[in-house]
Amino acid sequence: MKKENKSVIIWLLSGCVLLFLMVTVGGITRLTNSGLSMTDWHLVTDTFPPLTDAKWQEAFDQYKKFPEYQKINIHNDFQLSDYKFIYFWEWFHRFIGRIIGLVFLIPFFYFLFKKKLDKATINKCIVLLGMGAFQGFLGWFMVRSGLIDNPDVSHFRLALHLTFAFITFAYTFWVALDLLYPERNPSIKHLQKIARFALVFLLLQIIYGGFVAGLNAGLIHNHWPLMSDGQFIHDSVFLEQKNLLLSFTEGKSGVQFVHRTLAYVVVAFLLFLYYSSRKFKLNKGQVTGINLLLILVFVQFALGVFTLLYSVPLWLGLTHQINAFFLLSAMTFTLHRLSK
Repeated sequence: MKKENKSVIIWLLSGCVLLFLMVTVGGITRLTNSGLSMTDWHLVTDTFPPLTDAKWQEAFDQYKKFPEYQKINIHNDFQLSDYKFIYFWEWFHRFIGRIIGLVFLIPFFYFLFKKKLDKATINKCIVLLGMGAFQGFLGWFMVRSGLIDNPDVSHFRLALHLTFAFITFAYTFWVALDLLYPERNPSIKHLQKIARFALVFLLLQIIYGGFVAGLNAGLIHNHWPLMSDGQFIHDSVFLEQKNLLLSFTEGKSGVQFVHRTLAYVVVAFLLFLYYSSRKFKLNKGQVTGINLLLILVFVQFALGVFTLLYSVPLWLGLTHQINAFFLLSAMTFTLHRLSK
């Protein structure tokens, strides 16, 4: 690491921490069904929650006009105190997004003014700026889908919003690693290829995690290693939609089957990476990355099993999502260390 890059690296890693926090709060928002509590979006006026009883009542009355209240919560003796709880998590999620924007933009212009960024890093930061703006759009695009007729967000939009947040984090981390390790290792193409395939399946698994969350598909077939009725693939997978493609993308049973099956694929790829790596002389960073991957993927697998068996309690569902973040971090680090 070059001394002049230290402050830039700290800035980028701070952004990674904030992105991690935002995804964590996003998980809480989803698991507490808080995502539709704010029915509009304003860049400035929503910065702080309502500060008076009258403003709270106004926000609650606005919420009552939308499907989630009219079709679900109106039957649950839903009061203003309940509304304040779900409002907090959605507001906090958006507030962190605003903080991330400030934490990115202000230091970015400062570093530009001080000429602390080379051309390559500037270009990467511009990409990050675009990714951040697009992620904000995806958040509102997702919420909007639950404010029209169906009192729940589209699981496709939720998965897109979630996965793009993971990708934004991984790219931010990669840019920081470029500065942290300016002299890369000679690439190990065989291991690099395996790691890339593993990354593709890990991202696909994250997408399906979003599908499972969006469809509440973790609340059925709460058995392992087989699905309900002692079946590897439950009969409902073939019956709930017109064809298998729709079942595997829109059916609860089909989506859960793909998610639980992909877990084996990810584990297999990372085991293959670990055993293949033993044929090469690796440096400390490469060994650390691969060992971390192996540990974290088994932790993630176990968390997934227990989350399913216990029907997705909030703390387990959230821990499962947080560990997915750690797993992607280890994957990004390992792939960086294996690349030239």
